[in-house]
Amino acid sequence: MRRLDTLPKPLIGRINGAAYGGGVGLISVCDYAIGAEGATFGLTEVRLGLLPANISPYVVARIGEAASRETMLSGALFDTARAERIGLLTEVVAPDALDEAVERVVQAHLQAAPGAVADTKRLIAYVASHGLEDSMIYTADRLADAWETEEGIEGINSFLNKDTPSWRVS
Repeated sequence: MRRLDTLPKPLIGRINGAAYGGGVGLISVCDYAIGAEGATFGLTEVRLGLLPANISPYVVARIGEAASRETMLSGALFDTARAERIGLLTEVVAPDALDEAVERVVQAHLQAAPGAVADTKRLIAYVASHGLEDSMIYTADRLADAWETEEGIEGINSFLNKDTPSWRVS
């Protein structure tokens, strides 16, 4: 889970069916999660006398403390509407539109510079786990560094010259 959570590339979830326990944990580490209407979800460990321990850091980070209490303490199943409302899913689509929706999201992500994406994922993790003062220093430093990377230089020059940077997929 940690490796997926810190993957330096976008992790896009395609959910079509049931996702219980560890399945919800996997969705929780996705950067974008698309679910097909009719999919079901549950953090059912307590119904087995167990705890959702290993996945809890990721689930709580994804859906928050209140929604974690609502879903983890009863182990009750829930649908895509609730999954989207609590932030587990980014988007819900009809089952026959799932592949098209995933492709749309993939194409959008292919427009971004890979190094900048990796650095932004690390930036988000840092900001989420540090206070404002530390985050302000860290983010300013990261932005200054980004201006000096090959991607940063190419991206700004492409923008100014109305060109397409090399990483963009058309």
